[in-house]
Amino acid sequence: MVGLVLVSHSAGLAAAAVELTRGIAGRETPVAAAGGDDDGGLGVSMDRIEAAVREVDQGDGVLLIPDLGSAVLTARLMEQPGRVVLADVPFVEGAIAAAVAAGGGAALAGVLSAAEEARTYRKL
Repeated sequence: MVGLVLVSHSAGLAAAAVELTRGIAGRETPVAAAGGDDDGGLGVSMDRIEAAVREVDQGDGVLLIPDLGSAVLTARLMEQPGRVVLADVPFVEGAIAAAVAAGGGAALAGVLSAAEEARTYRKL
């Protein structure tokens, strides 16, 4: 199954997004939070991202979903074509769409595609 890592400047935001994603997509989908800096403050930690990738990697690939700015830049350093892929998607909607696809057995490309479709979701 494809794993997901939600990369945020805030540990609390990343953890809450993981909880919401698991609540909707199912607890069996491998989703991990990589939020905050190494001191527990706002920021981004390469070590936290690497640990989260290891946690969710089941051999089918990992999709990184960053919130903004330096989270995108730091997550980009983790990319490995065909194995660890960065998604340019809405943080919450993209995570949920990706997790549903991953839970349904989609391959990495399909999980990325589902996440990218979240850009077109309308709320009204």
